[in-house]
Amino acid sequence: MTTRMAYNPLSFVLTAEGFQPELAPPLSQILSIVREAGYDGIHADIPAGTTPKAYLDLLAEHHLVPAPGYFQSQFDDRDNLATTIETARRLAADHAQLGLDRIFIADQFGADPRRIDTPAQGVGADSQRLSRIADGLAQVAQAMAAEGVVPCLHAHVGTRIETVEETEFVLDRIGSDILLVGPDTGHLSWAGADLNAFLARHVGRVGAVHIKDYRRDVAARVQAEGQGYHAAGAAHIWTEPGRGSIDLEAALAALAGFDGWFIVEVDIADQPTVPESARVAAEWLQPRLDARRAA
Repeated sequence: MTTRMAYNPLSFVLTAEGFQPELAPPLSQILSIVREAGYDGIHADIPAGTTPKAYLDLLAEHHLVPAPGYFQSQFDDRDNLATTIETARRLAADHAQLGLDRIFIADQFGADPRRIDTPAQGVGADSQRLSRIADGLAQVAQAMAAEGVVPCLHAHVGTRIETVEETEFVLDRIGSDILLVGPDTGHLSWAGADLNAFLARHVGRVGAVHIKDYRRDVAARVQAEGQGYHAAGAAHIWTEPGRGSIDLEAALAALAGFDGWFIVEVDIADQPTVPESARVAAEWLQPRLDARRAA
């Protein structure tokens, strides 16, 4: 594995008004934009009705390769756990056909609506519920790892694995042979983590990274005004790397022992257009990754 930079094209469909997939250009145009911005790869998401081989061929036409994708579910839903395991297993098998051995995994966004209404504060924390989530997630992780793709735990604001304490609880409960860490610099920071300490503590277990920046002043205002997750997004809490409140230089230094995918994620573009957002992010991150390769 060598250090590489990818892009999550979420910004093409996510706006201040919510998901608007009808606004997205055709996939081939998205891939051209991502490649022209300077990325090596793109967050893997095989279009419905196609195959891993066809998707690989399409990416190759645009001189891109797939980077780790994403799986989320309610892992404490015992009634549907068997279905969740099978869905995750099939996704892992597809990832393996794409040549990937990592995937991000997260609790279902919005499973506890209180965490959407009152984000990044660990509202309603429940150790018994978290134990059930960890138990179900362990079974899912085992099935994915059996396909040769090890999931990487992604703490995400608005989920029930939101805080550092919740993240550490799950990591302690599940072995590193079937669950790695997929840190998101933005979500961890918004949830109050000592980001660099967390990264340094787990660098040997990191499987893939989301590079995301956030604005601390927006987070403070959202909390003071009692606003929710979606209002924070619309207020551009997220921004391109290097433009927000996170010391991402220090975060990259804490990840010096990691060699793998760095995936840029902005959610709602914080530039006039999505192509400009992708380019601004790449222009900040690429030279820093080049410096890592040269070191």
